[in-house]
Amino acid sequence: MIEFCASPDEAVRDVTDGSIVLIGGFGGAGQPFALIDALVRQGAVDLTVVSNNAGGGDTGLAALLAAGQVRKVICSFPRQPDSYVFDDLYRAGKIELELVPQGTLAERIRAGGAGIGGFYTRTGVGTLLAEGKEIREIDGLSYLLERPIRGDVALIRAHVADRMGNLVYRKTGRNFGPVMAAAASRSVAEVSAVVATGALDPETVVTPGIYVDRVVQV
Repeated sequence: MIEFCASPDEAVRDVTDGSIVLIGGFGGAGQPFALIDALVRQGAVDLTVVSNNAGGGDTGLAALLAAGQVRKVICSFPRQPDSYVFDDLYRAGKIELELVPQGTLAERIRAGGAGIGGFYTRTGVGTLLAEGKEIREIDGLSYLLERPIRGDVALIRAHVADRMGNLVYRKTGRNFGPVMAAAASRSVAEVSAVVATGALDPETVVTPGIYVDRVVQV
């Protein structure tokens, strides 16, 4: 049963301390700003955040980091011109970082949603990213074993939802949203509009409602 929440605060009301939180977005595109702001107000701490970036400026994910609620970030691009919040926390030893190549990050999350126990990739072989990982030779080439990522909750941004929770995204706002929705025990989507069941062309639905637990229109 899909729950349609009256506010972002209601949608994140039961995120617990120590949760693994998957947060969609590619920079600002597709980042669920309203849900992140609600999570700041909710106050859960000791979070592990999985996202493509580590926040920029003072809003969105950066605000969550600045509030001191995040213990660890798993991401591909922790640094950008305005990532001063993460930079300061990391240099001060106040936050952990697990750096993951972007394609590997997407596939680890996808594997978590698909029930895949791990996969081998050549990305990272011979670099510091290979330290502590199983290396296997396949057809004369070396591959790293990468483990899946699953979340306790996913916070994603979509464009439109119907009353069954099916989601349609808008252009680059799609990015990590679909794989994160599938890889979390509970998925929360903020959307610009909610339409009647049947109003969406089935061919345009990217995330089926089976992967969505809560929707809030913002």
